[in-house]
Amino acid sequence: MRKKTEFKAIEWVSGKIRLIDQTKLPQEELYLELSDYRDVTEAIKTLRVRGAPAIGIAAAYGLALGANSIKAKSKKEFLEKLHIVSDELAATRPTAVNLFWALKRMNHVVEEGTTVDEIKSVLVAEAKKIDAEDEEMERELSLHGASLIKDGYTIMTHCNTGALAAGYGTALGVIKAAWESGKKIHVFAGETRPLLQGSRLTAWELTRYRIPFTLIADTMTGYFLSKGKIDCVIVGADRIVANGDIANKIGTYNLAVLAMENGVPFYVAAPTNTIDLSIASGEMIPIEERRPEEVTHLKGISIAPHGANVANPAFDVTPHRYISAIITEQGILHEPYSDRLRRLK
Repeated sequence: MRKKTEFKAIEWVSGKIRLIDQTKLPQEELYLELSDYRDVTEAIKTLRVRGAPAIGIAAAYGLALGANSIKAKSKKEFLEKLHIVSDELAATRPTAVNLFWALKRMNHVVEEGTTVDEIKSVLVAEAKKIDAEDEEMERELSLHGASLIKDGYTIMTHCNTGALAAGYGTALGVIKAAWESGKKIHVFAGETRPLLQGSRLTAWELTRYRIPFTLIADTMTGYFLSKGKIDCVIVGADRIVANGDIANKIGTYNLAVLAMENGVPFYVAAPTNTIDLSIASGEMIPIEERRPEEVTHLKGISIAPHGANVANPAFDVTPHRYISAIITEQGILHEPYSDRLRRLK
């Protein structure tokens, strides 16, 4: 068994939210202390905190933070102001369903308080509970997923799905659990353009865990898959819909198609709060379009001609037919996903 190296990317400390500013990594490990919920909405929008589970946790803590700042003479006035806070948090990013799941759960427990002070206490307690439960779910799914990783495997992953994006990790949590169990593994991490979450964040985590890895450009994935260098691909998900289609970081669909073409298993790791049965198929998932500057600039330096027309969808949809298995805290699912996902919810 190898030594566990852990850290908290986001937590509640003395009435404030403490989080790693992920835009500063890997050059600087900077922790922010946020006392205003508006700073939380900005942190989510600007990717200072990112990853579907972490966005949900940040939103839960953000609502608790906003509630604590509300001055109201009555419960009715308090709830009206709280609704505004909730709407502002919900408007930050449209694709990751964990955001909406967490806010819905937080708004539901408001009914448990009879006074404004009671509601504030209930919201803080519920946010902490969401955080703790989320980490436990990820540990469970990581153990399930690790059973798919054989000793000696080389695993390809995309974007960042470790503790920076969640409490323990989803796809990277599976990799970490396999490593901690003593298996000899190697990871191929794609850089993940345009914001380089793979080279900046996943490589930072893998270095911290001392897991052997090779960093590659996104355009190299087909080459290494075709050469028989990869035993499996594992990614996370920002939303899993009723038929098993998933939304994940842009480039995931390419990777899934290439994996199937080369006979390599393609696994998706996500907790059950990422499942959205209200959407029938992937075509209906809202896809976030982000600023053109993320494509035309790197660290503030222009890398494209001025005025270039830019498309920048943050996510794409991978149809379920390309997915070998979905790994959750309740176990490993195979086709038919529609039936098995419904049983989980």
